[in-house]
Amino acid sequence: MASSDESFPEAAVREELNPGDNKDFKVDPVSSEISTSMEIKEQTEAAEIKKAKEKKDAMQTLKRTILISAVVVAVAGAAFAITKKLREK
Repeated sequence: MASSDESFPEAAVREELNPGDNKDFKVDPVSSEISTSMEIKEQTEAAEIKKAKEKKDAMQTLKRTILISAVVVAVAGAAFAITKKLREK
Protein backbone atom coordinates (compact mmCIF):
# COMPACT_ATOMS: atom_id res chain seq x y z
CA MET A 1 0.00 0.00 0.00
CA ALA A 2 1.00 3.59 -0.39
CA SER A 3 2.53 5.35 2.50
CA SER A 4 1.49 8.84 3.62
CA ASP A 5 4.63 10.32 1.98
CA GLU A 6 3.44 9.38 -1.51
CA SER A 7 -0.01 11.01 -1.30
CA PHE A 8 -1.07 13.93 -3.43
CA PRO A 9 -0.56 17.40 -1.98
CA GLU A 10 -3.64 19.05 -0.58
CA ALA A 11 -5.50 21.20 -3.07
CA ALA A 12 -6.60 24.69 -2.27
CA VAL A 13 -10.28 23.91 -2.85
CA ARG A 14 -11.56 27.42 -2.26
CA GLU A 15 -9.11 28.96 -4.78
CA GLU A 16 -9.74 26.21 -7.32
CA LEU A 17 -13.52 26.59 -7.17
CA ASN A 18 -13.46 30.41 -7.11
CA PRO A 19 -10.59 31.53 -9.34
CA GLY A 20 -11.84 35.14 -9.35
CA ASP A 21 -11.28 35.36 -5.60
CA ASN A 22 -7.64 34.32 -5.85
CA LYS A 23 -5.66 37.55 -5.88
CA ASP A 24 -2.33 35.91 -5.15
CA PHE A 25 -0.98 34.76 -8.50
CA LYS A 26 2.48 34.73 -9.98
CA VAL A 27 3.38 36.40 -13.25
CA ASP A 28 6.00 34.87 -15.48
CA PRO A 29 8.45 37.77 -16.07
CA VAL A 30 9.60 36.48 -19.45
CA SER A 31 6.06 36.11 -20.79
CA SER A 32 5.16 39.49 -19.38
CA GLU A 33 8.10 41.15 -21.15
CA ILE A 34 7.26 39.41 -24.43
CA SER A 35 3.64 40.45 -24.17
CA THR A 36 4.57 44.04 -23.37
CA SER A 37 7.07 44.25 -26.22
CA MET A 38 4.52 42.79 -28.64
CA GLU A 39 1.92 45.35 -27.55
CA ILE A 40 4.40 48.19 -28.04
CA LYS A 41 5.34 46.82 -31.46
CA GLU A 42 1.68 46.57 -32.50
CA GLN A 43 1.02 50.13 -31.34
CA THR A 44 4.05 51.39 -33.27
CA GLU A 45 2.98 49.56 -36.42
CA ALA A 46 -0.56 50.91 -36.09
CA ALA A 47 0.79 54.46 -35.76
CA GLU A 48 2.98 54.00 -38.85
CA ILE A 49 0.06 52.64 -40.86
CA LYS A 50 -2.10 55.57 -39.75
CA LYS A 51 0.58 58.08 -40.81
CA ALA A 52 1.01 56.35 -44.17
CA LYS A 53 -2.75 56.37 -44.71
CA GLU A 54 -2.97 60.08 -43.86
CA LYS A 55 -0.13 60.80 -46.28
CA LYS A 56 -1.83 58.74 -48.97
CA ASP A 57 -5.11 60.57 -48.37
CA ALA A 58 -3.34 63.92 -48.73
CA MET A 59 -1.73 62.81 -51.99
CA GLN A 60 -5.08 61.56 -53.30
CA THR A 61 -6.68 64.92 -52.46
CA LEU A 62 -3.89 66.78 -54.24
CA LYS A 63 -4.14 64.54 -57.31
CA ARG A 64 -7.91 64.94 -57.40
CA THR A 65 -7.61 68.74 -57.15
CA ILE A 66 -5.06 68.91 -59.96
CA LEU A 67 -7.14 66.61 -62.18
CA ILE A 68 -10.34 68.60 -61.63
CA SER A 69 -8.49 71.85 -62.32
CA ALA A 70 -7.10 70.42 -65.56
CA VAL A 71 -10.57 69.33 -66.66
CA VAL A 72 -12.03 72.77 -65.87
CA VAL A 73 -9.26 74.49 -67.84
CA ALA A 74 -9.76 72.10 -70.78
CA VAL A 75 -13.51 72.68 -70.81
CA ALA A 76 -13.04 76.46 -70.59
CA GLY A 77 -10.49 76.35 -73.43
CA ALA A 78 -12.84 74.27 -75.55
CA ALA A 79 -15.69 76.69 -74.85
CA PHE A 80 -13.55 79.67 -75.90
CA ALA A 81 -12.40 77.86 -79.05
CA ILE A 82 -15.97 76.99 -80.01
CA THR A 83 -17.23 80.54 -79.44
CA LYS A 84 -14.32 81.90 -81.49
CA LYS A 85 -15.11 79.54 -84.38
CA LEU A 86 -18.82 80.46 -84.22
CA ARG A 87 -17.98 84.19 -84.32
CA GLU A 88 -15.77 83.72 -87.38
CA LYS A 89 -18.61 82.19 -89.39
